[in-house]
Amino acid sequence: MQTINPNEKRIRELFEELVSIDSVSFSERQMADYLTNILKEMKFEVFEDSAGELYGGNAGNLYGFLKGTVQGTSTLFVAHMDTVHPGVSKKAVFHEDGKITSDGTTVLGSDDVAGIVEILEGIRCLQDKNIPHGDIEILFPIAEELYDKGSKVFDFSVVKSKQAYILDFSGHVGKAALRAPSIVSFKVEIKGKASHAGFAPEKGINAIALMAEGISKVRQGRMEDETTLNIGLIHGGSMTNIVSENCVCEGEIRGYHHERVMEMLEETKQIFENVIETAQGPNKNAELLFSHEINIKAYAVEKNCGVVQRFCRACEKIGVEPELTETFGGSDNNVIVNQGIDGVVLSCGMNNAHSVQEYIEMEDLVKGAALVKELILQS
Repeated sequence: MQTINPNEKRIRELFEELVSIDSVSFSERQMADYLTNILKEMKFEVFEDSAGELYGGNAGNLYGFLKGTVQGTSTLFVAHMDTVHPGVSKKAVFHEDGKITSDGTTVLGSDDVAGIVEILEGIRCLQDKNIPHGDIEILFPIAEELYDKGSKVFDFSVVKSKQAYILDFSGHVGKAALRAPSIVSFKVEIKGKASHAGFAPEKGINAIALMAEGISKVRQGRMEDETTLNIGLIHGGSMTNIVSENCVCEGEIRGYHHERVMEMLEETKQIFENVIETAQGPNKNAELLFSHEINIKAYAVEKNCGVVQRFCRACEKIGVEPELTETFGGSDNNVIVNQGIDGVVLSCGMNNAHSVQEYIEMEDLVKGAALVKELILQS
């Protein structure tokens, strides 16, 4: 049987090049153009949608289709094009021990350049040796870091695959997250009435006081039913000698069970409504505005389903012990699974993502590419 190992030199060169491209959310134009050229060189049919226009960004989601050379299961591979801040003027620094870091002033961008590189190299391995394979689909979304805004507006009716692998998870290659939570953000605004706090406090409606009362009644932290609630932002008032006219707080709820998350959202809203309705004295006529946004919706994939078992077989082929786990963060897979496609999120080797301490090891980039290659062959 032919040896079809990933090309480490090619991996290093592509990783270095992609890291150097500025691609923060909604500014993915240069990255999209570069990847379009690569995909076309690899004989993919490529199109870019209008997602960027919808959000005021400069690039859309990138989709590629490569017709297989044999009959087999079509497979979708996904890795997002955007990075978080600080993500301008990034540079990959290669260390003698195999670790790759930034220069310490920016994120590295292995989230998610690593996923992109591993997908492309895994496919190139097969093309180098003319190894037969089934249909391959690729989706490189924009704005994943902003709660999957790119994939949310992608037209999944073009996707043929029923199984998807999303390379966007931290840790060594071999980990797969089979479930992820819903994340719902909420905003509470209380409108009161300004008045001089020294001369006429009784004429004011203290929005901060009412907000504090409401927050004190909201249960925060980790709940017994795999749900968390946090209020992370609060601001209000204008001066120390003025009764606060306005106060706003913002928070989020996460949980593996979407229905429970929405129940907690309603419970939180009810707490603040009760505070306003039962207010006495000068605070009696306050107003409440409560809004929320479902950022991502929970999913769960069973261990015995085909997409997971295929992953386990591919890990065995490259000599890696599969680790089936879960994540309490989101990814494009939250959208993909809820589109009716069986998907799992795979580690691509990144560590300390979203910080200037981000790093990856060259060994994981190579293993990730080998895993992609085997996933295709396992179809």
